[in-house]
Amino acid sequence: MLILQQEQPDDYIIATGETHSVREFVELAFGEVGIIIEWQGEGLEEKGIDQATGRVLVEVDPRYFRPTEVDLLLGNPAKAKQQLGWFPKISFRQLVKEMVDYDLEKETERDLVCQREGFRVHQYHE
Repeated sequence: MLILQQEQPDDYIIATGETHSVREFVELAFGEVGIIIEWQGEGLEEKGIDQATGRVLVEVDPRYFRPTEVDLLLGNPAKAKQQLGWFPKISFRQLVKEMVDYDLEKETERDLVCQREGFRVHQYHE
């Protein structure tokens, strides 16, 4: 049964029940385009570096810290599973792949529109 088909409104947590780090997300996302990230430094000085080129691709920026940061974010989907029969259909790895594929597709579409309209397009992968 779907959430919107319930006779009474209720709250449900739609989550995998898994936790993943930003580091894991970064490594998987860059891995999708063939870039291996090597981590150097610690804490606020930690950087993600392209193993092949030595170029810094990821840095910590304190401007994006939440005022009340939590150590662990983990959703419990038990109620949605029990009452709705809901369960996640794709893995974390598949989700990251879909996100990267979508971004690359949109980047390509944007570049094609820019070229067609006579704008200069940067060659990011030269």
